Amino acid sequence: MATAKKAPAAKAAPAKRTPNAAFMKPMTPSATLAAVIGSKPMPRTEVTKKVWEYIKKNKLQDATNKRMINADAKLKEIFKKPQVSMFEMTKLISAHLS
Repeated sequence: MATAKKAPAAKAAPAKRTPNAAFMKPMTPSATLAAVIGSKPMPRTEVTKKVWEYIKKNKLQDATNKRMINADAKLKEIFKKPQVSMFEMTKLISAHLS
């Protein structure tokens, strides 16, 4: 009994994604967050980039588990604890944007 082989499905070219308008809307950082990223309004995506620049510049990423961020004095005011995961970080930062 012969089994019929299926031809691989042709993949369509991925459509160019347009950014969600909610992510691109400039947000104003709180005073504590402004101490880290600056006070001018910027989109959420840019806020996250700036926080990561600060984390890498100050070597705050945990050496053994790169997904964890060790907070310094400025970040501790935002996170309210000494260490957070990179996934939890975005949630905590969004509370400081308006």
